Amino acid sequence: MRYILAIDQGTTSSRAIVFDEGMKVVATAQEEFDQHFPASGWVEHDCHDLWTTVLSTCRAAMKDAGIDAGDIAGIGITNQRETTVVWDKTTGEPVYNAIVWQDRRTSEFCSGLKEQGHEKVATQRTGLLLDPYFSGTKVAWVLNNVDGARARAEAGDLLFGTVDSWLVWNLTGGQNHVTDATNAARTLLYDIRKNRWSQTMCDMLDIPMSMLPEVKDCASDFGTVKADLFGAEIPILGIAGDQQAATIGQACFKPGMMKSTYGTGCFALLNTGDEPVTSNNRLLTTIAYRLDGKTTYALEGSIFIAGAVVQWLRDGLQIIENAKDTQALAETADTGHDVVLVPAFTGLGAPYWNAECRGAAFGLTRNSGPAEFAKAALESVGYQTRDLLEAMHADWSSSGETALRVDGGMSASDWTMQFLSDIIDAPVDRPHVLETTAMGAAWLAGQRAGLYPDMEGFAETWSVEKTFTADMTAEVRDAKYAAWKRAVAAAQAF
Repeated sequence: MRYILAIDQGTTSSRAIVFDEGMKVVATAQEEFDQHFPASGWVEHDCHDLWTTVLSTCRAAMKDAGIDAGDIAGIGITNQRETTVVWDKTTGEPVYNAIVWQDRRTSEFCSGLKEQGHEKVATQRTGLLLDPYFSGTKVAWVLNNVDGARARAEAGDLLFGTVDSWLVWNLTGGQNHVTDATNAARTLLYDIRKNRWSQTMCDMLDIPMSMLPEVKDCASDFGTVKADLFGAEIPILGIAGDQQAATIGQACFKPGMMKSTYGTGCFALLNTGDEPVTSNNRLLTTIAYRLDGKTTYALEGSIFIAGAVVQWLRDGLQIIENAKDTQALAETADTGHDVVLVPAFTGLGAPYWNAECRGAAFGLTRNSGPAEFAKAALESVGYQTRDLLEAMHADWSSSGETALRVDGGMSASDWTMQFLSDIIDAPVDRPHVLETTAMGAAWLAGQRAGLYPDMEGFAETWSVEKTFTADMTAEVRDAKYAAWKRAVAAAQAF
């Protein structure tokens, strides 16, 4: 028996998952790490924490599976996207903490670039918007604010990478500075149509191109893990950013297929085929995956707060003890009492892209209590998903009904998924295998190693655990969504 080791390096924890030849999970290990908030709107990780937790979870998962490095045919990596690491190419030491995708410190810089009229060019080249979310302005911040960093970068001594690049660099002992097309596409530095780094964008952000990694297909030879880490050399054969890995793991390989992942945030990707679709509704045009030199594109909508709204109920309001208590509490809410919560705690993502907007609750009465807040929190995820779907359908229409494939922690909530189906008036499919992100990374590595089936064969293995279908009248649906749109408008006005 041979195995695939999937590394899933996320925003709050690192995980390692061992898959067998039948693509079944054999062992999992997970380790959380500290979040650092040095200033309002700033979010950082210790770069060494990202590396050491990956190392320890890989060793733990292999031990739990009862296997050694010689049993592993390949490693697949999936990672939190946009999080930015800059390190010295000689010593391997980071020059600053990893700046996390959630970080908003470059808001003023982005606003200045927009005022200078640069956003149209940025969108044409990268498919993205000038927003602090993406890696490019974070790199620029490091170069402009860390003592000596710019001079070192211009001398060719510093390297930039998203988390996948940082992990590969460490796994290979500094031998490989690489990334894949999906992670490159999230940097604000990559021309997604020409599939190469953009000199125009590097000039705009004043970033030396010598810092950038080599870009490869999602299934490729990314390097070989040093033998002293796990006891033998292991090839790294697959990389994809977490949302693209989930799209692959959900087998959304045909144009019109769509997945939505409900984790800390919510990320919906719609496969648009081999042509990039320019959005007129402030969605992102991005790379879904690149295999055998062929690029498949997607429209993406990013919601900043999904599962994080449940964390707020627990840690901020302290009205629940565990996330799983939310559904039971929501079910007790007064059905005639509609509270609308706009969870813009870190601004609004797509299709609004309002970094300054903040959270608000509407419709409060003397009877509003924990149950009503829990219900409003879960419903906010459905409303935000409908915002994305409507924008996607306005930008790109396909024949037939869109079925939404869901994954992530919140997808386990039947109540939330039923409301989602009700408010979007479309089927919601929840698969048997919810480890879709890790599965996507594992499949990339496994098929490259000759262990797993091709794309068509893999798609045939996907199976639905439960389909949720709309059971809400059009009158109620329209009234509830109209209330949501009024609430968003009011929150933005404030």
